[in-house]
Amino acid sequence: MQHLVLGNGPAGVIAAETIRRHRQVDRIVLVGDEAEPPYSRMAIPYLLAGSIREAGTYLRHDVDHFRDLNIELIHGRATAIDTTAKTIQLANGTSLAYDRLLLATGSRPVRPPIPGINLPHVLSCWTLEDARSIAKALKPDARILQMGAGFIGCIIMEALAARGKLTVVEMGDRVVPRMMTPGASAMIEQWCRSKGVQILTSTRIKAIDATTHGGALKVSLDDSEREFDVVICATGVKPKIDYLTGSSIEIGTDGGIVVDLNMRTNAADVFAAGDCTESADFSTGAHFINAIQPAAADQALVAALNMAGQSTSSQGALRMNVLATFGLVSSSFGQWWGSPAGDHVEVLDEAGFRYLRLEFEDACLIGATSVGLTEHVGVLRGLIQTKTRLTPQWKAKLLRDPHTFVDAYLACAQAAA
Repeated sequence: MQHLVLGNGPAGVIAAETIRRHRQVDRIVLVGDEAEPPYSRMAIPYLLAGSIREAGTYLRHDVDHFRDLNIELIHGRATAIDTTAKTIQLANGTSLAYDRLLLATGSRPVRPPIPGINLPHVLSCWTLEDARSIAKALKPDARILQMGAGFIGCIIMEALAARGKLTVVEMGDRVVPRMMTPGASAMIEQWCRSKGVQILTSTRIKAIDATTHGGALKVSLDDSEREFDVVICATGVKPKIDYLTGSSIEIGTDGGIVVDLNMRTNAADVFAAGDCTESADFSTGAHFINAIQPAAADQALVAALNMAGQSTSSQGALRMNVLATFGLVSSSFGQWWGSPAGDHVEVLDEAGFRYLRLEFEDACLIGATSVGLTEHVGVLRGLIQTKTRLTPQWKAKLLRDPHTFVDAYLACAQAAA
């Protein structure tokens, strides 16, 4: 049997290795469209900061790793899929056949339709090649404009600020609005300002023009014009699925490949995992794109086991965001925005940059957001993902003092046992 894995990021690599563990004689082909060894995009901020070299981004450091597993690595970009003939067409004209196929092509950066967005020194931060371009463009004391203060923007801020004077423009009314409560966002924003970053929220960039002196860029904002040496575009990503145009693969309302709890698509013997998918939300059951590496890894494992003949299903994708911004760790889990039928508790220490909010529905914790909490924060995920039913006494205690969540988890686990 031939297994074809399209995409050699974390999801593709985990899937290929998992299939090999269960199918020792099958052919496994792993296809990547970048001229790099399989690597993690989440390591790029550390590369920009100088904490690691390029090899530190690689997912597997033994140069013979895939050869030893008899996994074939192919460099190529998919352009079309024929689910009837069970073939994938590559840009170089090669056609690859499969018996079972995993689509793990990830996502690509989104560039807003702004005049001048394709000028030199207007750079994305998504690939290793992007990181090389940024490192080359950032001269000492550079004036840097970062577009976007979402997840990607917040994890690259520190590396950029170390290279020059950083200004961040966010068209939303706060930073990380899709992963943090307003209280947490406000605290993260204040922390970034304390580190010398200028943040302009509720602000749009209207145009970018090249100036006539020194290669600078003139950026037109809502109410002013400013000059920068480099513009970094961190305005989000979308599923990379252009090769599915005209195919029978079902695409969801948010532009991702629709999968069931087995990571199967609507096409026979075609699975999908990672950033390119729309999968069921653990909390609500609604399909959404959960573009985070831990979710990609979980989905890849489920898909690979099913491809290898081991019937396995997912509980749904748990929303989980963890980021470090200038050393300040923040996280959100589950239905962090709460429920109309639920209740919540929120505590904050503005001077100490510590924040915690818990969301409840009936006797269960359904969501949590924290800032400045680094110890035992995984217990919040455990309470949510196990759907632990809190006793009335423990829920009342958490509403009075949410920092006792570890004690609540241990007590309820012991009672259940």
